[in-house]
Amino acid sequence: MKILGIESSCDETGVAVYDTASGLLAHRLYSQVALHAEYGGVVPELASRDHIRKITPLIRETMADAGLQFGDLDGVAYTAGPGLIGALMVGASVGRSLAWGLDIPAVAVHHMEGHLLAPMLEQNAPQFPFIALLVSGGHTMLVLVKAVGDYAILGESVDDAVGEAFDKTAKMLGLGYPGGPVLAKLADSITDQEIANPSYTFPRPMIKHPGLDFSFSGLKTFALTTWRNSKQTEQEKARIAYAFQEAVVDTLFIKCRRALKQAEIKRLVIAGGVGANKRLREKLQSLDADVFFPRMEFCTDNGAMIAYAGAIRLQAGQKEDAVIRPKPRWSLEELSGL
Repeated sequence: MKILGIESSCDETGVAVYDTASGLLAHRLYSQVALHAEYGGVVPELASRDHIRKITPLIRETMADAGLQFGDLDGVAYTAGPGLIGALMVGASVGRSLAWGLDIPAVAVHHMEGHLLAPMLEQNAPQFPFIALLVSGGHTMLVLVKAVGDYAILGESVDDAVGEAFDKTAKMLGLGYPGGPVLAKLADSITDQEIANPSYTFPRPMIKHPGLDFSFSGLKTFALTTWRNSKQTEQEKARIAYAFQEAVVDTLFIKCRRALKQAEIKRLVIAGGVGANKRLREKLQSLDADVFFPRMEFCTDNGAMIAYAGAIRLQAGQKEDAVIRPKPRWSLEELSGL
């Protein structure tokens, strides 16, 4: 089956074609970062309008890259949620209408399921069951994945998602938007001497709490207070960025280790945009477990993960009625199995 995948849940327009026999044939991604940078965050209305402008050209270009005509497609998969309602409406409307016009089945894909299954696009794909750490700008959660569609949320953030905390802390330090990658780069600039004798030590939130939930709002506030009480030099900014990143990474490491132990599983999958963080990858690979990451380009939102997740469900005979029904709020645990 050749499946066209469409992702438009937030500020990136992703399109891909996945073949269940040959694998990923082509994928393209357009990021709206430059558009939203002026406002210091995503403006939903602008995001929706930009998806409208970019989605049709991207579909045509991706189909051309794959060497296919529209008549060669066997199905369409699109992100139906969770996400920004206007942005979701664009991808869902185009995807469902295209499938209707071609008289082929369509399937609505859960955005986070796409992230969970993104490592399956790699040659060294994980086997079920596994623990997944989903870390992005909108989500932080630990999930027990027994099979496609069989998910149990073990823990999640009670306030800011980890990517959101990175971006907000970066903004407080004057690093611009999106600040997470800039903050991480600044933290990595710290010298070996500073690493051995750090100027600041930030708290590791909720690690003494018996469960697997997360909280990063207080850590963000701690970083702001530290910055205001510092000399506010560029060097101090780098030291605070380092201390903040270490606190986040250590917290995620401790909770992942706890989840693996509780579930008695030795496989961990990392998914979501924060999964591209160099320090996090380095730290998690020291766990007593097999750790799987998607390639860097598939950590952030993309069409390939939607095409793959949709292909699996279409292969199992699942399909949508002729309706356009985006779900801005949609729990992973509501999904059905194959």
